Amino acid sequence: MVEITGRVRSVWRRNWDAFLRTYRVNFIPPFIEPVLYLLALGFGLGTYIKAIDSISYPVFIAPALVSISVMYSSFFECTYSSFVRMYYQKTFDAIIATPVSIDEVIAGEMLWGATRGMIYAALMLPVLLLFGVVAMPSSLLLIPFAYLAGLLFAGIGMCFVAITPSIDALNYPSFLFITPMFLFSGTFFPLDLLPEPIQYFAFAALPLAHVVSINRAITLPAFSPANLFNLAWVAVATAFFFLLAIQLMKRRLIV
Repeated sequence: MVEITGRVRSVWRRNWDAFLRTYRVNFIPPFIEPVLYLLALGFGLGTYIKAIDSISYPVFIAPALVSISVMYSSFFECTYSSFVRMYYQKTFDAIIATPVSIDEVIAGEMLWGATRGMIYAALMLPVLLLFGVVAMPSSLLLIPFAYLAGLLFAGIGMCFVAITPSIDALNYPSFLFITPMFLFSGTFFPLDLLPEPIQYFAFAALPLAHVVSINRAITLPAFSPANLFNLAWVAVATAFFFLLAIQLMKRRLIV
């Protein structure tokens, strides 16, 4: 049974305050990263790539860049950063000593991970608008959707923290789960170029494939009934991993 009250905000606020203390470091990557990718891949390599479904290559990869940024920022915030707060800094122990429950600590961590993903998406959007690779006003929907997608990746990350014996072991999900998603989720080329079994696997097991599909529909804009399936998949998976992460972390923290 998961019990969460308004005290979860105090956990979120603690991480927000820590984030602001290093805002210069945290705010620079979302501006620089899309510029580098667009220049190197979109307008560099992209000059040798024909239009994909009548879409120029820079426009094709723009929503994928946002999706990747949300995935990385949320997942790594709730893996390496959360592990440090839990194991090395003993922040979780200190918070649990207050009226805040374990459920609220873990939920607050994941809500903060989602917030960080949304912040990165919001910072990237002006850069993409400057390059003219996203459409307005539909692209404003990237920001609220980034929160949902961020919560999904935050929940997945927290599940790995719950079952990982050491911080070094977090390299396994990073290389064996995150990297394949980065490459095979319709990010830099259409999924239909891959063999059908891999396409089915991507939509069944790689959350980023659904996130990229929705963000691409938002930025073009080009919504289709398939995007309703993508959205439902993301919503259900987010709820599942959110609750699973809390249960797994309770098993780890309660001795």
